[in-house]
Amino acid sequence: MELEQKQKQELEELVNLLGSIRGMHTELVTVLIPATTNIHQVANQLAAEASTAENIKSKQTRTAVVTALETIIRKLKEYRQTPPNGLALFCGNISEKEGGQDIRIWAYEPPHPLNIRIYRCDKVFVVEPLKEMLETQEIYGLLVIDRQQATIGVLEGKQIKLIRVMTSGVPGKIRAGGQSAARFSRVTEGLAKEFFRRVADAMKEIFFDMPKLKGILVGGPIPTKEDFLDEGELVTKLKEKVIAVKDIGYVDEHGLKLLVEASEEDISQQELIKEKNILNKFFETLGKHREKAAYGEEQVRLALQRGAVELLLISREFSKDKTIEFEKLAENIGSEVVIISHENQEGEQFLNLTKGVGAILRFALE
Repeated sequence: MELEQKQKQELEELVNLLGSIRGMHTELVTVLIPATTNIHQVANQLAAEASTAENIKSKQTRTAVVTALETIIRKLKEYRQTPPNGLALFCGNISEKEGGQDIRIWAYEPPHPLNIRIYRCDKVFVVEPLKEMLETQEIYGLLVIDRQQATIGVLEGKQIKLIRVMTSGVPGKIRAGGQSAARFSRVTEGLAKEFFRRVADAMKEIFFDMPKLKGILVGGPIPTKEDFLDEGELVTKLKEKVIAVKDIGYVDEHGLKLLVEASEEDISQQELIKEKNILNKFFETLGKHREKAAYGEEQVRLALQRGAVELLLISREFSKDKTIEFEKLAENIGSEVVIISHENQEGEQFLNLTKGVGAILRFALE
């Protein structure tokens, strides 16, 4: 299941913050507790680790580690049991001054189950298990193909990524003089079938063991894409993953973008399409019903304060402090909040127009 936008933003910010911290010594303690673990047993084990840490030779490191462990143990006492998806705790001396002490703790209940148990003292926090939760849970394979070229890519999150371009060597309609039409046809058909086979092999290599592959989109001119699916020897597992076949005139990187756009209804819940539809709704409202849209920090804040915001749109490039402020205002009036990326044309247009924040309103501001 994909993370909700707010969950994803909070987790990204936490991972970036924790990942940026560097201890002067091995003073940063990471404790990851899987969902099924007895939290009281973990507290007892950490108490034993605190006793062991008293033997650390460096007084500064010893004090920092023992204090961090005691802080974590106190935090664990606030929980009756381990949260449903487990618990991640990060605590340590984050002072950047040699000999200084600034003990901080972060306790985080993850949106997906923690499947690994960790206790570690190091110069860095262990954030990799949380990073993995940020990875896109669904990926769509992309193929645009004609008899001369095939381009393979993926739609991952909001990004279309080019993976491979292949060419066939099949000659065009103009043939060399002296060849009979029948012989020329046999040669070209043989080359085309060999090309289809190579493309099918490449797709197997790229997609067969891709665990998050949700589906495959295929595009190209009539009837080449259909011929490929019929004759290209695409393995059954991948053929069953084909969820859309679209008529596309381009078979290069631009064709991948056209394929995604043509398949919007087929992947309407996919992140890129959802965001694009929301932005289209905002721009349409702004154009046709100007009084029901607001943008810019001052105008949107006023709309929030008056309870007029139905849908709040915030660019990832907007100030973090102001994002938090606006989200709290939206929460107070029951408004939906959508975080907008700038990794595509629509998101960039939104950022340039609104300076990072816009809204669709429940009612017009006077």
